[in-house]
Amino acid sequence: MILEIAEIRIAPGQHAAFEEAVTRGIASVLSTAKGFCSAKVNRSVESPERYVLHVVWETLEDHTVAFRAGPLFHAWRAIVGPYFAAPPVVEHFELVTQKKA
Repeated sequence: MILEIAEIRIAPGQHAAFEEAVTRGIASVLSTAKGFCSAKVNRSVESPERYVLHVVWETLEDHTVAFRAGPLFHAWRAIVGPYFAAPPVVEHFELVTQKKA
């Protein structure tokens, strides 16, 4: 499993519209992608225009090749892209250790 973390900054005053768009984009586009496992979005308390998108993929290639190089990426960006104040910063992570309560 690969965890994609995207730091997203939006324009001030666009919270409700962005949150609706990202929810819709996950449900209608991202969740249909090959290798998609789950997604969640968190908003910063200290910097409310900053969001972190967490997407779990089966493989790195499911995100970087199948999704990013295909038509779903353009559909995703058409939904959420208009709210970006800057291009998202995206990194991929592998699980090292985990403990649940």
